[in-house]
Amino acid sequence: MSRILLLEDDEALGRGIGMALETPDCTVTHCGTRLQAADILQRMVFDLLIFDINLPDGSGLELLRTLRRNGSLTPAILLTANDLELDEVTGLEAGADDYITKPFSLAVLRARVNAQLRRSAPVNQDRVELSGFVFDFARLEFFKDGVLIDLSRTEQRLLRLLVENHGRTLPRELLLEKVWDGGEFVDENALSVAVRRLRAKLGNAPIKTVYGVGYTWEVGK
Repeated sequence: MSRILLLEDDEALGRGIGMALETPDCTVTHCGTRLQAADILQRMVFDLLIFDINLPDGSGLELLRTLRRNGSLTPAILLTANDLELDEVTGLEAGADDYITKPFSLAVLRARVNAQLRRSAPVNQDRVELSGFVFDFARLEFFKDGVLIDLSRTEQRLLRLLVENHGRTLPRELLLEKVWDGGEFVDENALSVAVRRLRAKLGNAPIKTVYGVGYTWEVGK
């Protein structure tokens, strides 16, 4: 299931984009202000961001810049009424993966959204090789530089979520839910302990803490 966050203050256009993009395999969360988007991003993880640039309480471009400074690598498409080349260059340099000027065809938007989702699809495989690590989730065998590592069931679940979504920041709430099958009765400190133990066992694994949000396995590491 793919999850898209749409930040668009034009309510009618937002509804139209949502209807065009939503499928049984894709959900769209729509908000109209930068503040609402920032709040949602603290609580949820998305596969794609679609931000209008001009908003009633600021700029979608500035929100994207903030996310990139904080380490977010979630693909992003910017929407704007400005069709100047300089505006497009500014958007791409701020970290956007695509830039679409209004008015646009919903069919074209859908095609470009699908292209971004294909490029950012998670690893989702039983055997993963990353910079000296080999993780075989089918055989439950985990190696660092050829040396077998013993991982608990909880550590295995946590590791799989991180590597299958490498480059994405996974919120603590999501990890608690997925690792502990709901997480309603789990002490939140259990996640910090599990991450600490996993780091100790894997040594130089690029498991990065994104303060106030969650954890990510950094890409290119």
